[in-house]
Amino acid sequence: MFGIGIPELIVVLVIILIIFGAGKLPEIGGAIGKGIKNFKKASSEPDEIDVTPKKEKEEKNQDKQ
Repeated sequence: MFGIGIPELIVVLVIILIIFGAGKLPEIGGAIGKGIKNFKKASSEPDEIDVTPKKEKEEKNQDKQ
């Protein structure tokens, strides 16, 4: 895995634990998770933003039918 073995991962995790402390790790993990979720959502959404009010959309759909 990218030339990183188990010992290297343990060293990195220990350094992160020392820098941030055990209390902040859940907050950091949650923030990273939310960031990944937002990135996936943004990459799967269409590029355009539809700002048409719902009533106008429904009227247009009924007119087409």
